[in-house]
Amino acid sequence: MSDFYSNMYNPDVLTCLANLSNDEVFTPPEVANRMLDMLPEELWHNSSATFLDPACKSGVFLREIAKRLIEGLKEEIPDLQERIDHIFHKQLYGIAITELTSLLSRRSVYCSKYPNSQYSITLFEDTSGNIRYKRIPHRWQNGKCLFCGASKSEYERGDELETHAYEWIHTTKPEEIFKMKFDVIIGNPPYQLSDGGNGASATPIYQQFVEQAKKLKPRFLSMIIPARWFAGGRGLDSFRNSMLHDDRIRVLHDFPTASDCFPGVEIKGGVCYFLWKRDEHGLCLVSSHNGDQVEITERPLLEEGMETFIRNDTQISLLHKVKSFHEKSFSDILNAGRFYGFHTKIEWDSDKKHGKIQTADGKSFVVMSATKEGNFDTKVYIHGGECWVQGTSIPKNKDFSSKYKIIIPRSGNPGGSILGKPKLSEPGSCSSNTYVVAAPIGYDMTEDIAQNMLAYIKTKFFRFLVAIKTSTQDMPPKAYEFVPLQDFNECWTDEKLYRKYGLTEKEIEAIEKAIPEMI
Repeated sequence: MSDFYSNMYNPDVLTCLANLSNDEVFTPPEVANRMLDMLPEELWHNSSATFLDPACKSGVFLREIAKRLIEGLKEEIPDLQERIDHIFHKQLYGIAITELTSLLSRRSVYCSKYPNSQYSITLFEDTSGNIRYKRIPHRWQNGKCLFCGASKSEYERGDELETHAYEWIHTTKPEEIFKMKFDVIIGNPPYQLSDGGNGASATPIYQQFVEQAKKLKPRFLSMIIPARWFAGGRGLDSFRNSMLHDDRIRVLHDFPTASDCFPGVEIKGGVCYFLWKRDEHGLCLVSSHNGDQVEITERPLLEEGMETFIRNDTQISLLHKVKSFHEKSFSDILNAGRFYGFHTKIEWDSDKKHGKIQTADGKSFVVMSATKEGNFDTKVYIHGGECWVQGTSIPKNKDFSSKYKIIIPRSGNPGGSILGKPKLSEPGSCSSNTYVVAAPIGYDMTEDIAQNMLAYIKTKFFRFLVAIKTSTQDMPPKAYEFVPLQDFNECWTDEKLYRKYGLTEKEIEAIEKAIPEMI
């Protein structure tokens, strides 16, 4: 036995820990068991049922499945050791996402990180057992991985570091990994990978784990994933479309606040887990969780006339009331951030008084810091402040710089006020890509009309409708599609809006509890 350990590669655990991705959220046992509770009881008494976790981290799913099978197969296989050997050799399989999680998973499932050692509760011939880990290279093209979209500059690494090239999604034939079919595929996949964009830009990858699992056509599929796919967005539109039109998703548990599922973890937009049944079609049993309260309804995932998943009945009834007025959408008067042609970034000179602002077509213009001087007569609202440019140099829509308009930060706050603080953009001002611009084409806004529009945007009613549509920080014009356009010759308050649309006490309470005041 000493020769066995001395000749075995023994990785440095601290190095492994340092290379865990912050999007590899570990699943609490109670959550894993709630997901397993969705599966039919008969599975735990079936000695031929097979289970796969394609994204093993702690091994919690396989461990909890093993507990249920050990109890459920007592009558069929009375001898405990024979039962354990059968379950671990013939029924449970896993693919670890990193070298460390392979060791953690084997330790959880086999009671030894080396299942061919004397400490394992069941003996295998190799060091992996049925929980495999294989270091996979990314396949680079134009600086990105063809499979997962990871950035080459971020993830082309030496052998001592994890590549985060997950085996399950770095193959076109996942069925070849174990060369067998599975009754159940269940897990909690990694959520995203850095794509080398600006700031903390990242590409979602959890949807690829779901799509790969469907290729194997298991009887049951269950995964816990971020809920951002409800509204689509970056890399998720086709996935959203396929999921919302898939009537084999029979159960969905939705947690708008991720910490209600993962204590102490913040995931913008919340999380969800679902049960997909290959051989059943019908309505979905949707459980919407809000702390200790749960609202349960049986309904289609995609409401008629909607393009996104609506999270609960209160939101659905409110939206139907708004839509019954057949008003235009507020998104119709919104313009994308580059309305004036300016990027966000400014490169300041050493004196901090002069700099250059980039434009969408690659040009640059001189700007001055927050001081109007000479021909620098037009204010530009930028991230974190303002600067001045020559009005004649505005690349696009320069006529609007002389009008009143409202600008709203493109970056929102899903867990709080929903929107960044909007502001009045007075005549003699424009804005960079930091803001979307409310500038109705066809009529000039007076200051009073602009102030009324600003008051409307700040209402809880307005921001609640935005929150239904999107759960990410990115707030492009389409995020406002559910918001109705009003007559801004009058000032709108929440109370007037509640009366206009005939909201019930329950609907009003939902808005008031979810959305804070915006001063």
